[in-house]
Amino acid sequence: MASSRKSPASPKTSKRIAVALSGGLDSLVLLDTVCKASKLDPSTEVWVFHIHHGLQKSADQWLVFCEKLAKKYQVHFDFRLLHFTEKTQGNIEARARAGRYEALAELCLEHGIKDLFLAHHQHDQAETVLLQLLRGAGVAGLSGMPEQRILNTKDQAITLWRPLLGQSRTQLESYAKTHKLKWIEDPSNHNTNFRRNAIRKQIIPRLAKIQPEAIANLARSAQLLAESQKLLDRLAILDGKAILQANTLNLKPLLILAKQDLPAANNLIRYWLKLNKLSMPSQERLQSWWQDLLKVKADASLEWTHDEASIRLWRGILQVATTPTGQWIFISIPVTSNKLGLPMAFVKNAREQGLIAGRPRLGSEKFQIKPNSPRKTLKKLFQEADVPPWERQAPLLYIGDELIAVAGVGVSYPHLLGSGKRVMPKWA
Repeated sequence: MASSRKSPASPKTSKRIAVALSGGLDSLVLLDTVCKASKLDPSTEVWVFHIHHGLQKSADQWLVFCEKLAKKYQVHFDFRLLHFTEKTQGNIEARARAGRYEALAELCLEHGIKDLFLAHHQHDQAETVLLQLLRGAGVAGLSGMPEQRILNTKDQAITLWRPLLGQSRTQLESYAKTHKLKWIEDPSNHNTNFRRNAIRKQIIPRLAKIQPEAIANLARSAQLLAESQKLLDRLAILDGKAILQANTLNLKPLLILAKQDLPAANNLIRYWLKLNKLSMPSQERLQSWWQDLLKVKADASLEWTHDEASIRLWRGILQVATTPTGQWIFISIPVTSNKLGLPMAFVKNAREQGLIAGRPRLGSEKFQIKPNSPRKTLKKLFQEADVPPWERQAPLLYIGDELIAVAGVGVSYPHLLGSGKRVMPKWA
């Protein structure tokens, strides 16, 4: 992804918000209303974010159009370029949507924005509900898009707002014409090879003829189902008291719950997947998981791939396997503290000489993490700490040729001091 042409931010504002702008009718109406509302509060700084998908020949023109709009409204502008092509493998709709949210989140983090406004409206909600019905989704899927959702990133939480969900496209068109707004039309919106477009162009107009309030009714059903989902989540928390442990599932009590009440166990698994930010499984996939779990022997292991993630059973615990990402940082320890740490002068000198580096694990490293104990291989230390096999490729911190710290294990005890200026390495 690439970005440029950033507008300079104002250091005096107390709050920044952003509007996702495609240049179409919906996002232009949203931008117009947000900018008018922001004039009532001078402390609010408005940003416009545009995502350039590169899937249409006119995408460059849309970028220029959105940038000009930002100048017209006198708000700040930035964009991201996604490297998609029509030959991109997989569901291009889903990949573009995921890439769009990721890019918008990056822009929010870069500019210190915690509130992002999206232009989804009532028709979008109805289309989402129908799409979920066609794929056989449960209550969570049929709940559609919430008016407000927290998007958690590794650095901060971003609130997604959809203030137009209660507005129909007809109402948005009326607003745009009244205020003489000019927008662009995406020709791909007429391509009925995409499922959402097929529903928009072929299914919804027919439903509206059969039932004039079909779109509003579908959106209202989504809202009611969203309320039902909150109750199901609350039930999952109650059922999971002895099963759900720090985003993992204890298999033995889970199987007992499944034997007593399979729907409740299914609900708990779906809730657990949501906690781990994974999509809901199909009924067929859920059934195949239960078949695996019922056949697996005590202390055996298994692995499933779901939503591009690896779900593993190890020592009777179901967990989502993750690859550690981050960087080594050094945290200062107060001189008056009794905590051990590395000598600050030692670390500073090593940094100036370029001797601090992270390295991958080779397999023969030895380490001492406790006083009066021998150096042990990392393999032995991981076994003693019950670290799953797939997490044993932990990041290693070296200063020169000496192994100083291992993420998830500890810091080399012989290098630690209890007095003077000290720092402690941490994988963050």
